[in-house]
Amino acid sequence: MKKTPFTLIAALLGLTLILTACDDDDDGMGPDQLPEGTVALRVVHASPDAPAVDVYAEGLDQPLFSDVAYGEVTDYLMVLEGTYNIQLRGAGALPSSHPVFETGNLMVSDGDVITAIATGFLSSMDAEDEFRVLPLFEDFADAGSSARVRIVHASPDAPTVAIDVANDGAPEIAALDRFEDTGADGVELPAGTSLQIGIWAGAPLARVTAFTTPALPAGGELLVIAIGSLESLPREETGFSLLAVAGSGAIGRIGQNPVVYALHAGPDAPAVDIFAGDLELVDNLSFAGLSGSIQVPPGSYTLDFFGTTAGSTRPGGPPAASVDTPQLEAGQRYLAIATGFLAPEMGEEAFRLVAFRDDLDLASSMARVSAIHASPDAPAVDIGTVNGGEIDRVVFQNVAYPEGKPETGADVPAAALTLGVAPTGSPDPVATFDIVTAAGLRVFAVAVGALAPDAGEESFRLVVVNTSEAPWTATPVNPN
Repeated sequence: MKKTPFTLIAALLGLTLILTACDDDDDGMGPDQLPEGTVALRVVHASPDAPAVDVYAEGLDQPLFSDVAYGEVTDYLMVLEGTYNIQLRGAGALPSSHPVFETGNLMVSDGDVITAIATGFLSSMDAEDEFRVLPLFEDFADAGSSARVRIVHASPDAPTVAIDVANDGAPEIAALDRFEDTGADGVELPAGTSLQIGIWAGAPLARVTAFTTPALPAGGELLVIAIGSLESLPREETGFSLLAVAGSGAIGRIGQNPVVYALHAGPDAPAVDIFAGDLELVDNLSFAGLSGSIQVPPGSYTLDFFGTTAGSTRPGGPPAASVDTPQLEAGQRYLAIATGFLAPEMGEEAFRLVAFRDDLDLASSMARVSAIHASPDAPAVDIGTVNGGEIDRVVFQNVAYPEGKPETGADVPAAALTLGVAPTGSPDPVATFDIVTAAGLRVFAVAVGALAPDAGEESFRLVVVNTSEAPWTATPVNPN
């Protein structure tokens, strides 16, 4: 291991503290690589409600680490063996100010390699989830041609979990409690390939989410730290995720596998089963119906649609339609809408899949709505509130098939409303709908069905998809 020259920063209370950062190309730090009488220390900020912090050793007027923000991992510093009280202050606070947290005396010995994980909720007074520092003394077993991974449960509001390394339905780690880890040796995992990691919880155990890791390096020694809060959405900075940490520092954040909800909006399509290869994703989805949540590894998929059949195996013969998804990204949720005509006549829109990522603004205290035009024979429309039989306030302007806008949604009053849908530029609605909104509600309002249906085709209506809670729900709303 290459090391920069040591810098003497203080001599207080009979302790001399020596600091140096490891080069970024280091793969790790072992006791045999430290000068005699020294210890390697680094910090991981994993407290989702704590601000950036400066990290001090009590008695020193200069921080060991400065401005460490949530999700960040510092370089290693070398200190002399001894006993230290580690103190945390808000970034930029005076060294003389009262610390927001201190560990109490922590004894470190010659050759120790320590990753200190700051976790818990700073705002909590509950012993179950209050702020704390987890000092992990690193001592990985030899990885050989595999990878050694020490898994740490540092999510302050996640329950005891089981871990299914292949996400194959058989968890290898039966119970990992909050603020515990799998041991200093690390778990031996295959190198050179990405892995599916399933997270299970509850009694009886059930899969709650999954992650896709990058390929693990042969001989690698990594910490994989579960961080974040279940109260946050996966796409939020503080959402439940994995932080992969090597000897050289953070490799990156691993978001939860993307989640997709499928909405059937094909006016002439029967109830369908949807397959990706031989795997059935959706069973017996009828018009205006919303599937349950479908979690898949990041990527793009070809989906095959079949008329509903008995059983969950792929039917023989060609599908009624095959469509490709866009690239689905980790940490994101999507509404995938099957729209268009399965048997289009001259000039009609053919069956297709359109997907919309849930980017609805979370900061607004009002109802937040994104309008989606999925009616294949309707022109571009304006959507707004109705007064006296006319649209008096346009909320969504010139929404064309198969668009959705705005991506982050528009504020709508929390009230009982009558919405009108009219050709763009006209105040005269072709249909009106009565809906009730509430503060904090986040929805996709999807126009589906044929505006001028032929025999056997589904007629024009709205489907309100509520994304405020998981699982999402869909409510069809017929025109007045």
